Amino acid sequence: MEEKLPKIYSKKAILGFSIFLSTLFGGVLLFQNLLDVNKKKEAYTVLGISILITALTIFIVNIPENPKSSLSYLCGIAGGSFLSYYFVPKYFPNEEQYPKKALWKPLIIGAVIVVILVALMIYSASIENY
Repeated sequence: MEEKLPKIYSKKAILGFSIFLSTLFGGVLLFQNLLDVNKKKEAYTVLGISILITALTIFIVNIPENPKSSLSYLCGIAGGSFLSYYFVPKYFPNEEQYPKKALWKPLIIGAVIVVILVALMIYSASIENY
């Protein structure tokens, strides 16, 4: 009898969320994949690395006097590529054999986070100008 594989987020999903939201978000998707296949130690390692990459991204983006959003995209591409092209093949060598999870839940969570952050930025700017 063939073993039923758990659903996982795809390599492309991890890369996309890393680029457009943050490496931390892509790392959380990979973290969830690893938990789903009972690789707890590896999951926490990946989560720790994605937190470090995100902190490094924040630092790099804020080095210039006028931060550029293109730097955050470049860091997202670098971090997401590291997660997608190093860790996914390492822990899921036959990734294409796994059924893929739907992206609705992380998309909704990501959208809610973005809306909250934008609302906070608008609110803080209106307080500053008051």
